[in-house]
Amino acid sequence: LDQRRAAWSDVARRIAHEIKNPLTPIQLAAERLQRRFGTRIKDDVDVFENLTKTIVRQVGDLRNIVDEFSSFARMPKPVFRQENLDDILKQALFMQDVAWPSMAFNFISDDQPILLVCDRRQLGQALTNIIKNAAEAIEQKAEASADFQVSDGEIELAVRTENQIVVIELTDNGIGLPIERDRIVEPYMTTRATGTGLGLAIVKKIVEEHFGEMKFSDAPNGGTRVTIRLSPSQLARLSHGTEENQTDLLTGPAGNDEQMAEIDK
Repeated sequence: LDQRRAAWSDVARRIAHEIKNPLTPIQLAAERLQRRFGTRIKDDVDVFENLTKTIVRQVGDLRNIVDEFSSFARMPKPVFRQENLDDILKQALFMQDVAWPSMAFNFISDDQPILLVCDRRQLGQALTNIIKNAAEAIEQKAEASADFQVSDGEIELAVRTENQIVVIELTDNGIGLPIERDRIVEPYMTTRATGTGLGLAIVKKIVEEHFGEMKFSDAPNGGTRVTIRLSPSQLARLSHGTEENQTDLLTGPAGNDEQMAEIDK
């Protein structure tokens, strides 16, 4: 698995490099055309403006794709500290609530906030990717069905403690899991025309580095349910010492396989 991940990272790094090089001159050329010839063209002014704006916009989209490739290729080792998990989840949910105001977003948690040793930035990134996928699945369903609107979309994020394990569940009423559901976390596997296939691969990597497991299942309402299970007791070992000590724990004898076996008990 480590060899495959290293190979995928190398591919991502190479692709990002090759795509990034021509982007700046393309964008500068389009912007210069706008400035220099925008006021001189008498015929088809709207066409010229739309075409140059399309070039600039598409370059921006390509930059976002490159950033995602680079993120996958150069993900830093997590730095673990005790955090308020509820705050991390609420922030990730809030960002998507702002981006998709017509959808209904709900957060459910225990009465007491859950404290968890984790890398706040990376875990937040993982949750953001999953919630964003849920919102896009709702959008896909709305595009495919005349009886379903984006405003009918519902996303529920729940967190609870179950037998000393923290369980995070995200449920949506979107288009549901693809036929290739067993491969959706593989790098470059995507069902969307504009997707890179790296979002869930990054999420899987983050969850694994938190000694956790992630599963996908069909939601009762026909959408998707994503379940992440984390062991606070295992993660607590990483709350002390330097970043180097944390790396030793991540890669030492008590590594992922033994930690996952402990979670599965």
